[in-house]
Amino acid sequence: MISRRSFLKYSTLATVTPFVGGCGQSHRWRAEAFRKERISQVAVLQALRYDLSLREIITKGVKLCGLEVRGKTIVLKPNLVEFDPHGVINTNPLVIEAAIDCFRTLGARQVLVAEGPGHRRDNEYLLTASGIYGVIKEHRVPYVDLNSDDVRATRLLSSFTKLEQLYLPETLYNADLLVSMPKLKTHHWAGVTLSLKNMFGVVPGSVYGWPKNILHWQGIHNSILDINSSLPVRQFAIVDGIVGMEGNGPLQGQAIDSGVLIFGEDLVAVDATAARLMKIEPKKIKYLAEAGEFLGNVNYESIEQIGENLERLQKNFRVIEEFQDLKF
Repeated sequence: MISRRSFLKYSTLATVTPFVGGCGQSHRWRAEAFRKERISQVAVLQALRYDLSLREIITKGVKLCGLEVRGKTIVLKPNLVEFDPHGVINTNPLVIEAAIDCFRTLGARQVLVAEGPGHRRDNEYLLTASGIYGVIKEHRVPYVDLNSDDVRATRLLSSFTKLEQLYLPETLYNADLLVSMPKLKTHHWAGVTLSLKNMFGVVPGSVYGWPKNILHWQGIHNSILDINSSLPVRQFAIVDGIVGMEGNGPLQGQAIDSGVLIFGEDLVAVDATAARLMKIEPKKIKYLAEAGEFLGNVNYESIEQIGENLERLQKNFRVIEEFQDLKF
């Protein structure tokens, strides 16, 4: 474990140390990174408004996926980037509140909320302005700023960037489950930003800069793959698609009522399903296509969708001109 006082000392090591692979290795990932199942389940549930009883909907989604949380320490990782009173940038606090209620009711030992915003450094402002502070205060939930948490050197299990290791927050090592809670959004560089891209927020800005500059220099698609292949904790996803963002996301797009929550343990399958809900072909998203080789399932026939009918809930999300080829 490395204290935050040592961040600057170690930050220069987080740049371009080479990946050490086996001789003749034919893949860009190690054998222990492979966790693709034959079939992945993804639950899609209708949730038309934020003022509905979201706890019941989230509880249903968690149970449909067979997720056991009793006695576990759970870290909820929302998407908290920037605040715009007229925008839909962040995970809605009512979804976070419902997830807290759900996991506590199902017997979780502890529930925490944690995020390392990559755009604005003033975490206190973001929490207050977004409404998340009111939720964690009312429910007495600990909040961890992952940008300034103690860190631990973590060996990368894939080599899409030129990094050999990542310094990841100690909070992840103390958890049993990390729940990625992104907003359903398009992205002006990555195409889509969902549960895998949301993991950028677990990488500490105090080491990697704002907005996680070192990761951007290594390539967004590459960094998404290396982060998600190497996380030291089991993952689950709850995607806030009640109101999504289309167009020039992740900050300047427009709201689109999509009326869904999406759940699953296979984050690749969750994101592939979310992309299809947006009428975007997931295999045309670079990081999703590559992740589909080893991290999870991207092919439609390898995903067992439970809950609502996918086609019935699809919305035609607009993308910027450069990504028109991603559309169905």
